[in-house]
This record gives sequence, structure tokens and C-alpha cells, in this order.
Amino acid sequence: MENNYDLIVIGAGPGGYVAAIRAAQLGQKTAIIDKQWMGGVCLNVGCIPSKSLLKNADVAHTLLKRGKELGFSFENLNLDYSVAVKRSRKVSNRLVKGIGFLMKKNGIDVHMGVGKLVAKDTVEVTDSDGGVNSLQAKNIIVATGASAMVPPAWKMDGEKVLTYLEAITQEKLPESVVIIGSGAIGVEFATVWNSYGVDVTIVEMLPRIVPMEDEEVSAELTKALKKRKIKMLTGHKVEAIETVEDAGVKITISAGDEEKILEAEQALVAIGFRPNSQKTGLEDVGVQIDERGFVSIDEKMATNVPGIWAIGDVTGKLMLAHVGSAMGILAAEAIAGEETTPLNYEMMPRATYCQPQVASFGITEAQAIERGHKVKISKFPFQANGKALGLGEYAGWVKLVVDEKYGEILGAHMIGPEVTELLPELTLAQMMELTPAEIARNVHAHPTLSETLMEVAHTAEGMAIHS
Repeated sequence: MENNYDLIVIGAGPGGYVAAIRAAQLGQKTAIIDKQWMGGVCLNVGCIPSKSLLKNADVAHTLLKRGKELGFSFENLNLDYSVAVKRSRKVSNRLVKGIGFLMKKNGIDVHMGVGKLVAKDTVEVTDSDGGVNSLQAKNIIVATGASAMVPPAWKMDGEKVLTYLEAITQEKLPESVVIIGSGAIGVEFATVWNSYGVDVTIVEMLPRIVPMEDEEVSAELTKALKKRKIKMLTGHKVEAIETVEDAGVKITISAGDEEKILEAEQALVAIGFRPNSQKTGLEDVGVQIDERGFVSIDEKMATNVPGIWAIGDVTGKLMLAHVGSAMGILAAEAIAGEETTPLNYEMMPRATYCQPQVASFGITEAQAIERGHKVKISKFPFQANGKALGLGEYAGWVKLVVDEKYGEILGAHMIGPEVTELLPELTLAQMMELTPAEIARNVHAHPTLSETLMEVAHTAEGMAIHS
């Protein structure tokens, strides 16, 4: 294996491996480096295995809570969570093998080990045995991702106090758990564990759960999770976490001047991520990193040092796998001299796979008003959709935020059955500058959940059909 390349990619997650593939397609001699696994966190211990677990959880919830409604009756129902975990590992492993195949197919050299920049055109790779290999390239893409954020005072033991990394692979469920943080990871694990009978409490420092979503979405999800008997303490700060010998954890929380202690078998810390920019050699070669540790880039993913680029979570732009992939494609094309179009991070799709699902893009109603838009708000409920009623899952709605003067779609916010699958039509419409009037005239198959998009568009035009 020769050590001189057109491009070296450090990190083989959804951003890195996609960047490597696109670079190879464009004739670049490419190498990729990763210290642990192909596919990164997403494929191995993140978005992919969690979706497998969520499917099992959906079936479990249906059998336990909706059997009578659907005509199921049984005795001695046994829910084996370990089987669900094993299935999730099989799903992940299959996809990881697929990434390996794609590397071979595209002629990309794979180097397993820790990559560190020692010059602006040189990366040293230290393998698991301590061997060091030096690689050179005209261009280097840093795609090292991010790791779970944990305050130093909270002693992580991986058994009683966990991050997503330990939680997603444990085969034995706790009887009770406190989840700290109500973002995507928090509410998704809450959905899984609650479906298997775990006593779940969510603690959120901000006034509402899923605080980055539209306020109405937060309220609707709160109602749905309460119906599932998930407890939620918003506006509460975690002051301390104490592990108890031969027991679980004691968590001290506060709201104003009041403190109380929560006890549970486990605590899951899901309060965000920090960039993996340390010990990468970035600062040593002069790459600008902000006070939070994120790598500064321009619209083409270039850093301030010519020939060094950065993509994905390490940049902090929008820490989602599909955004990392889009950044990787753009970076590879920019390096190859192809024409590129800047990414609009605000309009990127956002998906949370709790039950009911949450999906959104663009700005919220409150943000639109704050920015001076005169807005038109359109909503359509799933309880008026035949497919949703047939599924027996009709909580929630689709909401459009539209500029009243120009008809521009400023954002969409959805909660309900499989709403994550409804995003592409709306994001494409926004990108192509379509208005609700044009979406309304796009004929949708019946009966489908996607009809809600047509209906909400008709409603935005003041000519609602089924509401």
C-alpha cells in the first residue's frame, strides 16, 4: 500500500466514508483512517441499532398495551430484551460489512488506527500494536466526530451511570432509570425502555422537553409520553449523581431553591456532545478551533489552513449523520474542483424516532415572528387521515410555517406516525422554492400518511378539504 494520496480522510463515520467514496468517484487517490470501526458511531452504536431497538419496542408496546384493542389475547407473554439487542447488533454488523465492501469497490485504502496531523500534508497512523505509519496527501479531511458530554463531577462507571454507548449494548434492562436530557437520545431511549416496562423519569434543565423543536411539538410529545406513564421533570437541574453500593443511583436535582433526590437503578446521561478535536494535531498545524473545541470552516468545508478540511460533528454545524454525509460530498467535490452549492443548515431535516415520531426543518413559528416575518400557520391532524386511523396511530399533526406575503415555506414541524418519512417532499419543495399552492396540486396516493402534506398545503391556501 503506497503512502502518498490525493486525499486522506480521518474518521470513517457517515461523513468520512461518504466523502471518501465521492472523492474516489471523482478520480482522487483516497485513503481513510479510523481508530475503531467503519461507519462510525451512527452505524455501530447510534442511529442504526437504536432504530432496530425502537422497532422491537413498538411491537412490545402493541402487545402489552393495545392487544385487546387489536384482538390479541395471550398468556404468559415473555419479552426478551436481550434478543432485541442481539438483533440490533446483527443489523449494525451487516451495514458495517457493507461499508467495507464499498471501500474495496471504490479502491479506497483503509488504515485502522489513530490518525494525527503532524504537518498540513502528513498524517501519522498509530495502530493497536503501537506501530506508526506516515501518510501524505495534498488534501486532508478531518471527520473525527464527537463524544458524549459528561460533567467531570459525574463519575461514569458504565453500569449505573451510562451514556448512549453503554446503554445501547446492555442486554439486561434496569427496573428504573433516570434519563438526564430530553433531546433525541433521551426521548428515544425513554420510548424503548418504557415499552419494556422500565420505570422511566426524564429530567430536563430547560422548561420543556425536546427544547429545540417547535413549542407545540413539545407540548404534544409531553402529552403522549405522559399517556405512556413516562415521568418528566422540566426546569430541573442535576446537581449531583451518586452511585450507591449494592443499589443504584441517587440523583440530586433542583428547581429554584428547592432540591430533591431521585433514586433509580441506572442514570442515562444524554445532555449533548463535545467535538473530538483534541489530540488530533489540528492546533499544532495552525487550524482554527473555537472556544468549545469545534473546527472552524467556510461554506466549502475548508479550514483556515489550505489543504485541510473538516466535516460533520467536529465542526458543530448540525450534529446529524445525514448532515455529515452532505458535508462530506460537498468537501470532496470542492477538493476535486467541482462546482458546489452551499448547505443551508437551517433547512436540513431533523428526525427523532420516539413514539410518536418528531420531524422538522427550518424555523419555528416563534423564530419566524421574532425575525419579522408575517406568518401564516397551517395545521392538519392525523386523526383526519384514513391511513393513520387504520394504523391506530393518529395522535399528532403536520404544521407549516409560511411567509404570508410570498408563500415561502419557512419551516415544517410534525409529530405523529412515521412523520420522519414525510420530510423529503417538504425539504425538496422548500429547496425548489415551491409554495403550498404547488404542493396542494401534487396528487398524493390514497390512503397514505403523505396525504397530510397535501391537506396541510390546501389548508395553508385557505381551502381545506378534510378539516
